[in-house]
Amino acid sequence: MSELNGRKIELSNGATAWWPCIVASDNIGKGTNIGALSHIGRDVIIGQSCRIQGSVYVADGCIIGNDVFIGPNATLTNDRHPPSGGRWKPVIVEDNVVIGANSTIVAGVKLETGCVIAAGAVVTSDIPSNQVWGGVPAKLLMLREEYEKRRDLN
Repeated sequence: MSELNGRKIELSNGATAWWPCIVASDNIGKGTNIGALSHIGRDVIIGQSCRIQGSVYVADGCIIGNDVFIGPNATLTNDRHPPSGGRWKPVIVEDNVVIGANSTIVAGVKLETGCVIAAGAVVTSDIPSNQVWGGVPAKLLMLREEYEKRRDLN
């Protein structure tokens, strides 16, 4: 086992990442933590205090707001009809969004403030604020308020 396994890497602006991972952007906000085996592409913007779990893929040019949680193995794409030859449509994630494990967010989608994406969902269209979506393709399941109540009961 390599002595580098599990090494915490301090990034600029007070963010951290766990080796091994690829971080090709310098625009990562203070307090953000990026898990091992994640890939953060070029020209990605990530806000402050985000938690990006292990094996997350964020394609070039995606924008992630503040206080966002992205579960393990989630994928944010930028090419809706590959290969498009660079005509990308990055994903935009606003503040306080939760993206569950193994979710796929298709290129060009906007996740508005406070929405929740269930584990395993495939999101093909914009998601309004404070709504919870899940399934393949994702559909409306409930409002964030109901999600919070259910989470607090567990």
